[in-house]
Amino acid sequence: MLSFQFAQGNIANGTATAVGEALRWTDKVWNKIADPDMWLNIMFSSIRIIIIFIITRIVIKVVYRIIDRSMERKQEGKIRVNPRRFVTVGELLKNATSITCNFIMILLLLSEINIQVGPLLASAGVLGLAIGFGAQGLVKDVITGFFIILEDQFAVGDVIQTGTYKGTVEVIGLRTTKLVSWQGEVHIIPNGAIASVTNYSMSNSLAVVDIPMKADLSLDESVHLVKKSLVGIEERDLNIVKVPDVLGIQSMSTSEYVVRIVAECMPNSRASVERQIQGDVKKTLEYHEMSHQAALEQAAALEKDEGDGTGGA
Repeated sequence: MLSFQFAQGNIANGTATAVGEALRWTDKVWNKIADPDMWLNIMFSSIRIIIIFIITRIVIKVVYRIIDRSMERKQEGKIRVNPRRFVTVGELLKNATSITCNFIMILLLLSEINIQVGPLLASAGVLGLAIGFGAQGLVKDVITGFFIILEDQFAVGDVIQTGTYKGTVEVIGLRTTKLVSWQGEVHIIPNGAIASVTNYSMSNSLAVVDIPMKADLSLDESVHLVKKSLVGIEERDLNIVKVPDVLGIQSMSTSEYVVRIVAECMPNSRASVERQIQGDVKKTLEYHEMSHQAALEQAAALEKDEGDGTGGA
């Protein structure tokens, strides 16, 4: 009987203790909730967070506007404009601005909710250093690709040559550049491996055509035929900027001499312009040869008729 009463007493004491702990916890929670200082701190922190967010958005918008205006001024100041280049550079700068501003905003927000950002920055620095040592080639490719676009070295659609690779630029990335050769091969080149570039699309080209002439044609007659074949060629081929110039004899031998023609043409159109000039000159020479042959045949026939006595009335 005494043991039972003792057990009941222990249960009652335990229950009272649990109830007391629950009441004390409830009181603490209520006191915390009813603490005006806590709510003031939350309110001011919320206001600061909203202000930080708004200021970040405003800064990003202002920098975006500055980038757009700078690209517009640069585009208006260039003689030959490729809008894709300015769009690419502008987007890269905008992405860098957005990442930087948002990163700073996140650090400020973490500090507002009492999270220590110092250890996070230290950890990020160590991690970045480790990645940098492990991916030096990747970092070099990215930096080189950024400066290729920023310095306007070449753009999509340009014909370039770097090392032994030559072709049309298909894609420019921050890590690789894709070239397509005239035979269809696709070359994917890491930007870090591009040491020097020859761009064939930056300025007008110069087409040079050498026309061999028979030695029995006089120089004046040859130049006259060539100039006659080039009349109106800038209308037949819009890649030709102006009427080609006939420079004269480039070389000669006992059986023939070579007349050189030069023509200023649009970028990356030299081969097609040279073919156009050669075709036009060939047609004119063929027509002259046929006319000359017909005249000889007519003269021979006329001489034969006179010799037979049938030419006169």
